[in-house]
Amino acid sequence: MKKTFIYFLAFYLLSTPFLRADEGMWIPLLLKKYNIKDMQAKGFKLTADDIYSINKASMKDAVMIFGRGCTGELISDQGLLITNHHCGFGSIQSHSSLEHDYLTNGFWAMNRSEELINKGLTVTFLDRMEDVTDKVLANVTDEMTEEDRQKEIAKQMQILEIRASELGKFVTRVKPFFYGNQYFLFVKKVYRDVRLVGAPPSAVGNFGGDTDNWMWPRHTGDFSMFRIYADKNNEPAVYSSDNVPFKPKKHFPISLKGVKKGDFTLVFGYPGSTQEYITSYAVEMITQVENPNRIKIRQAKLDIMDKYMNSDPAIRIKYASKQKRVGNAWKKWIGVNRGLKRLDAINKKHAFEDAISTWMNEDQVRAEKYGNLLPQFKEIYKEITPYQLAEVYFKETYIGLDITRLIASFSRLEKLGEEAKDEDIEDAKKRLKPAIDKIYKDYHQALDKEIFAKMMNMYASNMDHKFMPEELTVANTKFKGDFVKYTDFVYNKSLFTDKDKLTAFLENYNVKSLKKLQKDPLYKLYSSFVKMYVDMVEPQRFALYSKMERMNRLWMQAIMKFEKDKVLYPDANFTLRVTYGKVDDYFPKDGVKYLPYTTLAGIIEKDNPDIYDYRVPEKLKELYKKKDYGQYGENGQMNVCFTASNHTSGGNSGSPVINADGHLIGVNFDRNWEGTMSDIMYDPDMCRNISIDIRYALFIIDKYAGAGYLLDEMTIIK
Repeated sequence: MKKTFIYFLAFYLLSTPFLRADEGMWIPLLLKKYNIKDMQAKGFKLTADDIYSINKASMKDAVMIFGRGCTGELISDQGLLITNHHCGFGSIQSHSSLEHDYLTNGFWAMNRSEELINKGLTVTFLDRMEDVTDKVLANVTDEMTEEDRQKEIAKQMQILEIRASELGKFVTRVKPFFYGNQYFLFVKKVYRDVRLVGAPPSAVGNFGGDTDNWMWPRHTGDFSMFRIYADKNNEPAVYSSDNVPFKPKKHFPISLKGVKKGDFTLVFGYPGSTQEYITSYAVEMITQVENPNRIKIRQAKLDIMDKYMNSDPAIRIKYASKQKRVGNAWKKWIGVNRGLKRLDAINKKHAFEDAISTWMNEDQVRAEKYGNLLPQFKEIYKEITPYQLAEVYFKETYIGLDITRLIASFSRLEKLGEEAKDEDIEDAKKRLKPAIDKIYKDYHQALDKEIFAKMMNMYASNMDHKFMPEELTVANTKFKGDFVKYTDFVYNKSLFTDKDKLTAFLENYNVKSLKKLQKDPLYKLYSSFVKMYVDMVEPQRFALYSKMERMNRLWMQAIMKFEKDKVLYPDANFTLRVTYGKVDDYFPKDGVKYLPYTTLAGIIEKDNPDIYDYRVPEKLKELYKKKDYGQYGENGQMNVCFTASNHTSGGNSGSPVINADGHLIGVNFDRNWEGTMSDIMYDPDMCRNISIDIRYALFIIDKYAGAGYLLDEMTIIK
């Protein structure tokens, strides 16, 4: 047995992804204990307290959650912050109109009075975090049922959150880590007066668009700027003309020294979600069931879109944004599957599972507690796979259709019912009119019909009978599997395929109109799909994933004991994390090497007035022609973006990229396509985060926009 274990362990050590350099999303509170020596050995010149401290100003006081899903950072002592253009996009768009097209032309406040108010936009700072595992689990026993355990944990979490809130002064949240083996309390302050200061035009801030998304080389000036306002006591307050710029404890100095290969980099932000510790069975389901079917469905949509878009420039314009939206995730899923295949991820997971299974069975106590986990995982993934596949098909073939979203919005009329009050109906009608306009603004019925027919055919051809909506079963029988004929029938009969008819129906809607809505063939199909999902898919998925919670907790517990001599990092869960690495190039395939930086010359090379994503503003061309880069250029060129080996995920958009001295050198905004599998398995040779060089942002602010006054409040390191 001992020899077998040593063999498995040796193979595991050679294959495991958990031991690679630059991997990890580390808890800032624990850097002093686990990471700082390694960070300093790799070039970091500061201390753990400089990153996170509750006793003095530290970097964590300059990093925030921006909005609901991004990161931002302070760059002045007057509340000025920088984040990504795509993070600020909603706010920029909300202020845009035909008269003031800030998306196309950009926006720059030339003084404080011109800064724009953003209703509902918030930024959230972490005041402190605390390990509360012992408190949360104080009354939990192994003998408890899972339901009783969760009730007790929820009760203790609520007690801790209420106590820490100090009567509403702070927003508090206890979050589980390592699948419920550890718990941290987060105490936060939320500022609600955040004003738009500046944003480059989309031709800069979104240069390359969805065409270049996930890709390197990249040339996107993905940044925007906002200012936080507070009351006279520097405390959070809703918008008021009496509010003053927020005075932070800390802001990041900005370095003009640039980056070179091998430079230390630290990314500080809020990564959203990762699955680094899942079993081989989970990876198999993702790579062999979920992703291939998602890719296949979206490929079918893209093929139809391409056919029509290539035949008519007007259709190409109408569907350009939709095509990119469909293609974005399609591209990522292909990258994830290719990356995991290249890493031989499933076999590496198997090797680890063999090693840990041998360790489990060497001890009777371990064997009794953990020994059956892998067989249980194998069985439960067999059970859950058909439901997960049904989830994929339901969302990708049906919910993902434009017309479904329109129909779903009309379901609010059905919810009001036959006893609805007139004022409620009028309110619903006001909300629904924009939904009609939005769908039909960029709509071509022949294209839409062909996608609908293809999607219904794919659903009916690939789904088990128990997941078939009744209406689709009836249609399949009535039209003998000919979904083109079925589509012709429902599109001819439905209100939802004719803007004028639908608008007239809505304008004249009253409680007596409900039956007409319910009898509409496309509305009947919608109701049938939703009923099938609610009855046959979601309850079973929920029950199986709930059952898996206990298994995941014990599996993670076993890993933590098996690897007790190693420092493990918890999966991302949109809490503040540190990841460190270095500026680095990579080799995406045989014979190809990608440099770790791009320049303005690459933007000029991509310039194409006929392709929306590659239209370069004339002023930027002029600055390039004159080489008018000021203090932001280097060796006669203007650097734009760079890559590094930091382990990032969704949510890290807008995160500060910091050098060894604690100075801001970039703003993180994406990952490379070859490294998109890093949410499941990280590869230091291939995984790269992509950031805008901060010098390019300053160049755009100063030279392009003429808003150089903003630099006066920044701390610039030359």
